[in-house]
Amino acid sequence: MALRLFSRAVSGITSESQHVNHHRAFSVSAVVSAIQKMTRVRVVDNSTLGTTPYHRPPRVIHVYTKNGVGKVGDKVLLAIKGQKKAAIIVGHKMPGARMTPRFDSNNVVLIEDNGNPTGTRIKVPLPTQLREREGDFSKVLAIANMFV
Repeated sequence: MALRLFSRAVSGITSESQHVNHHRAFSVSAVVSAIQKMTRVRVVDNSTLGTTPYHRPPRVIHVYTKNGVGKVGDKVLLAIKGQKKAAIIVGHKMPGARMTPRFDSNNVVLIEDNGNPTGTRIKVPLPTQLREREGDFSKVLAIANMFV
């Protein structure tokens, strides 16, 4: 009797362990967002605030869109060197639509409250889709020297 109960218990454990071992080999989570809160970014203009070294990288603390995910051309609020500064996204790592460039880092250009860029040069190429996008990017496009 005891042997029969023991064998049932052991067979129950092995059948449960066989059931548990069936895991999916791929992820079923959502697609990684482009730029959202707490994303580390790289300032690509030659402003003094963006070029001087600091022990913490700049981070996004707010994205000015309805869904909280920033793409190229969206405005964000950065925490940089203990200050809050507005910036425009000019490139991100996440692949976008067809025929849009994908960058090695999340690039932003610092802007002032009136929309003027803080720096006088942009060090990296900008995507050409900024030209077609609605909004006042004319001053940012004017200080850029390369487009992809």
